[in-house]
Amino acid sequence: MLLLVSPDGVEEARDCAKAAEHLDIVDVKKPDEGSLGANFPWVIREIRDAVPADRPVSATVGDVPYKPGTVAQAALGAAVSGATYIKVGLYGCTTPEQAVDVMRGVVRAVKDFRPDALVVASGYADAHRIGCVNPLALPDVAVRSGADAAMLDTAVKDGTRLFDHVPPDVCGEFVRRAHDGGLLAALAGSVQARDLAALTRIGTDIVGVRGAVCEGGDRNSGRIRPQLVAAFRAEMDRHARERTAAATTAG
Repeated sequence: MLLLVSPDGVEEARDCAKAAEHLDIVDVKKPDEGSLGANFPWVIREIRDAVPADRPVSATVGDVPYKPGTVAQAALGAAVSGATYIKVGLYGCTTPEQAVDVMRGVVRAVKDFRPDALVVASGYADAHRIGCVNPLALPDVAVRSGADAAMLDTAVKDGTRLFDHVPPDVCGEFVRRAHDGGLLAALAGSVQARDLAALTRIGTDIVGVRGAVCEGGDRNSGRIRPQLVAAFRAEMDRHARERTAAATTAG
């Protein structure tokens, strides 16, 4: 399981760089513009320069409307700015067909520029609160559009968490559908250390965090601290070892 950490700017990215050995992906977003709010191109470039070259950078292009051309241009901008993972929050897509339409444009725009970039179709565990695509439809959207990964986050940051809206067994079905389609499965949404046992058990490929590695667990007023990133990774590794040991014993 890979650890994705989301700093809110260049200064926090430098703190992530200090903990680079403990994380796998540095994610660029702008939390005050939404769950998957897009940051500026120059911020993506500055963060790319601030973290070690062997640590990929991901960038969100926003909680996007159903405007395929607009979103494709935004996604290309993120790739040009140095992002390896391009995440699209399908906020304004009310049907799978609309979501596929948006994602096909993104995939073409990004892959024409950088074939090795990874495109992530991102949906929301609390989709019922905003009227967008059902979470379990996301893997099929990603497959049909040629994306590389499917992701769930939470749209409304009100203290509720991923598992409050999509329980572990349903997240497990999300992961299974993603894997059946040859995709990576990413899960986020106020994920905490106590969720790692379930996330490991269901085979999550990427876990995304912010609040869990911020002072006081506060994604808004707290700041990412390297020691909290290290502690979270240690918990991830512990669960991975326990899972491997259990599988070996059962085998």
